[in-house]
Amino acid sequence: MSSAFGILGPVAVWRGFQICALALALSASAMGASAAEDPATAAQRAANQLEAATLALQQAETARDRVAALTETVRAYEAGLAAMRDGLRRVAQREGQLAAQLKAREDDVADLLGVLQTIETAPPPVLMLHPSGPLGAARSAMTLAEVTPALQARATALRRDLEEVQTLRLLQQSAANTLQEGLNGVQEARVQLSAAIADRTDLPRRFTQDPVRTAILISSTETLSGFASGLAEIAEGEIATIEADVSALRGELPIPVEGLVLRGYGEKDAAGIARPGWLIAARPRALVVSPTAATIRYQGPLLDLGNVVILEPQPETLFVLSGLAEVYGTMGEVIPAGTPIGLMGGKNPEIGAILSLSGEGAGTDRTETLYIEVRMDNSPVDPETWFRTDKDGN
Repeated sequence: MSSAFGILGPVAVWRGFQICALALALSASAMGASAAEDPATAAQRAANQLEAATLALQQAETARDRVAALTETVRAYEAGLAAMRDGLRRVAQREGQLAAQLKAREDDVADLLGVLQTIETAPPPVLMLHPSGPLGAARSAMTLAEVTPALQARATALRRDLEEVQTLRLLQQSAANTLQEGLNGVQEARVQLSAAIADRTDLPRRFTQDPVRTAILISSTETLSGFASGLAEIAEGEIATIEADVSALRGELPIPVEGLVLRGYGEKDAAGIARPGWLIAARPRALVVSPTAATIRYQGPLLDLGNVVILEPQPETLFVLSGLAEVYGTMGEVIPAGTPIGLMGGKNPEIGAILSLSGEGAGTDRTETLYIEVRMDNSPVDPETWFRTDKDGN
């Protein structure tokens, strides 16, 4: 092979250098990408999370506190499904990158194959000849000796990329079964959770709701402020006083639903309407939990806010959550932190829809919105003074 460039001449030698340079550049790019978790590993990790959630659901059936166990199970499923979506998104992006790279390198691969074919088919006596004589042949041999390792690396990298594409495609095909099992599991866990909450009788109560008074208050108020002012009227008898103080948790409370802040305090929407609260983008059927121990002061439809849950973590402080499709609990109950208070609306997407989202930007599957308003002394305050935000997504 050493004098193959003798028959090809300087142009082929220069082309060989170009191929080597491309190989080295692609190798450096691959090394940079490997610094982060590769897409296949991320997707496999998500599948493991879903398997762990399935096991947790089986264990929750015999758990002493089924509400707490099922709450953790639902959240585990939600985390696993979110991780699977993200993993598949990265898989699709990586496959697209590889496909584009392979497409762009078609000409270089063809040139490489041409060089190798010429080497293989050149007659042995001719291989010893070079237009510049023995010195030119020696120089070509030295050049090829330096280029050959890079060509070999280039061929190895190409083979590795092709194998990675095949692996990623197989992963996408097998992901459909894992996703379907996860969706079935989280649906079953939600049904069991709703039943467990309905059967719960061990929570303390501060008051018992008077349905007639509640209906009168709802029909006679036109604003959230007016309704909040009249909350004391919905009870049968006196509402027990509490001495709870969660001021030390201000700024550190988790957002009640896994989601992203779409609009902040006082920001205008597309219609130019500004509300004194946060709008959170969440996934369909996402679980909403109480961020701290609190009394359920109200739950049900209210004004134009849809289903509303009003929590009182301490005197003169209310957390108003609206936009839920289902609400849990009973007015007057005192619930611990992390207790489910409802589910977001919407429908779980079909498998095909989830897979189609894998190539889109983050947040495209968060189709539901939860509105959060914090009121102190019956006046709204910025929820950021109470809740912890994660700029990369909660």
